Amino acid sequence: MRVGGMRICKIWDGDYPWDVRVEKVATALAGAGHELHLVCRNQARRQRQEWDQGFMIHRLQTLPAVFGPANTLWNFPYPFNPAWIRVITQVIREMKADLILVRDLPVALPAAIIGKTYGIPVVLDMAENYPAMLRDRLRYVPTGLLGRLVRSPALARFVERLTVRLVDHILVVIEESRERLIQLGVPPGRLTVVRNTPNLEQVRVVRDLSFSPDTEAGTTLVYLGNLDGGRGLDVAIRAVRLLADGGVLTRLLIIGDGPDMQQYRDLASRLAVSARVIFQGRSPLSTALAMVARCDIGVIPQYVTAHTDSTVSNKLFDYMLAGLPVIASSARPTARIVRSEECGEIFLDRDVTDLARCIRALQDPQRRRDKGLRGQAAIHERYNWSCDSRTLVQTLEEVGSRRKAGLARAIQPSGS
Repeated sequence: MRVGGMRICKIWDGDYPWDVRVEKVATALAGAGHELHLVCRNQARRQRQEWDQGFMIHRLQTLPAVFGPANTLWNFPYPFNPAWIRVITQVIREMKADLILVRDLPVALPAAIIGKTYGIPVVLDMAENYPAMLRDRLRYVPTGLLGRLVRSPALARFVERLTVRLVDHILVVIEESRERLIQLGVPPGRLTVVRNTPNLEQVRVVRDLSFSPDTEAGTTLVYLGNLDGGRGLDVAIRAVRLLADGGVLTRLLIIGDGPDMQQYRDLASRLAVSARVIFQGRSPLSTALAMVARCDIGVIPQYVTAHTDSTVSNKLFDYMLAGLPVIASSARPTARIVRSEECGEIFLDRDVTDLARCIRALQDPQRRRDKGLRGQAAIHERYNWSCDSRTLVQTLEEVGSRRKAGLARAIQPSGS
């Protein structure tokens, strides 16, 4: 660690490894000379402490195996879970933390309170509109009674409004999220956009032989991501059927899995397009990106909701990096970027006919190439982790320097 570097306690509510943003943030801060300690869940029962890529991982304590599923509840990141509070407090005291960086809302409130207690600035890394995400989850994903109780949008809304007033600074992933928080009363000076963009130095698209697009099958669309409610793949599958009826051959490759996979399989079967809708399942990121790069068009057919209107999908940048034109629904952040960069087409939310229109508009290979190259150029110029990591490091150093300045004033002798 360089002289003057900060000791940062980063908190994430999931198991690590792995999460792409956690890794990028942690390695960027460690690379900038700061000492980073990651506190995370331990549902997988890994070792409590582990050194990884320049930072230390501190996992929650687990319950003995005899307690079975109780370990899941013990690790669950609900506000004021004593297991989380104990580990966070222990780590920041032992490492003498200069700053707390907490990812997402579930453990942000206790982190903010602990920070206030110990006089440590707290920065919230807000990946999404969490209350709106929970509303979408309840609306589109079958959820049991316990899930409805612990994932209450109303409770999340209350926790969010309290938390954003307690933390010292907030990182958001897109400008529309910043606008939303300003409307909630957060001063603009406490908000910084740090997008979840690709790391150009680490991305290596390797030729993958497990999927070979058949040019005789027509245009190949690709979807990369989770298969749960609100993703809009039903719209994409119906568009494949509509285009086939009009004599336009289209194939849809779906990379990922989730609770709605069987539902989408059944829909493809009912519409008699099973041969044209390929469920690849989940693949390692490098393999998935290799498959993406060999397709013709990247699709983001997500439903437009309060959630998707205030966040952006990682897959947008993955498609652009691979040089694919993008077809996306009219969710505000994604539509704004696609239109401003002229790298694809936008269709009206859940409108199968309009999606089919966009696919027809990109049947010409030269048109696809032109739009794909524009998107790829935008990634190399603006939407990449080299740019966003500089903003991240600069922002956290500024927040940390304000604390050091305050401490210096506090210990300065009176009258000096």
